[in-house]
Amino acid sequence: MNTSTSSCVGRFAPSPSGDLHFGSLIAALGSYLSARAQQGRWLVRIEDIDPPREVAGAATRILTQLEQYGLEWDGEVLWQSQRHDAYREALDWLQQHRQSYFCTCPRSRIHQLGGFYDGHCRALHLPADNAALRLRQHAPVFGFDDRLRGYLAADTQLAQEDFIIHRRDGLFAYNLAVVVDDHHQGVTEIVRGADLIEPTVRQIALYRQFGWSVPDYLHLPLAINPDGNKLSKQNHAPALPAGDARPLLVQALRFLGQPILEGWQDASLTALLQHAVEQWSIHLIPQQNALIPDEATSPFLNGSQQAMISR
Repeated sequence: MNTSTSSCVGRFAPSPSGDLHFGSLIAALGSYLSARAQQGRWLVRIEDIDPPREVAGAATRILTQLEQYGLEWDGEVLWQSQRHDAYREALDWLQQHRQSYFCTCPRSRIHQLGGFYDGHCRALHLPADNAALRLRQHAPVFGFDDRLRGYLAADTQLAQEDFIIHRRDGLFAYNLAVVVDDHHQGVTEIVRGADLIEPTVRQIALYRQFGWSVPDYLHLPLAINPDGNKLSKQNHAPALPAGDARPLLVQALRFLGQPILEGWQDASLTALLQHAVEQWSIHLIPQQNALIPDEATSPFLNGSQQAMISR
């Protein structure tokens, strides 16, 4: 258990749609090191609110992988599947304050509009039957300050769109759940992959409409496979290997531009991570996505590969 002396609270919030892979490790490690370097708390949340996308046993394996790689979290793991009452309470508050409305527009209509919703149902006062619930945007957010990248402007149409906060199929939308949970957990900084830059302005808009404090954001570069796609569960990225975690941790640290403990091959996992915490520097993180090393694409690593990784 970490003994925190800082008000910083970071988090890692994977979805159980598959095991962690090298891209996941980069995001987890970046958020962990940032929080620990500030003597803060680091939380883990399992975002299991989309059952059709979940893989049986993945959540348990994710937690085991984090432990294997030395990324110990503070407090209890938060499971979104156990937070439905909190999401309903948030939706009720928005409806009571006339900050949301029901919409029955099919995806085909929105596709014909170019992909962005035009507010067609805003003034129709539709019932909840077979309808999605949309946020009534009062003060769109057109950009935000990223701790690594500076000011990031958003697409104007995306920023202004009344986005879905409760789906027609009865599932809670990602943007709603992540904001409600980050506020509930007191998260002060969100360190995650650059693939989540786009929805950030929507999440900030939700924070503001609830009247909640907005956390700081830092979006890390993405690991790209040889085909030019980000390393992801959808692209069948291999799971983090079992066994010695140090070689792949070193690769992840190098990907993030961080100093490596000299003689790490003879050091413990704890010593490797402690050095990384002490040397953590946002200024060293590259902004550009990068091709992943060959070793990170292999589902199997063994001691003989340490020499390659230490080159």
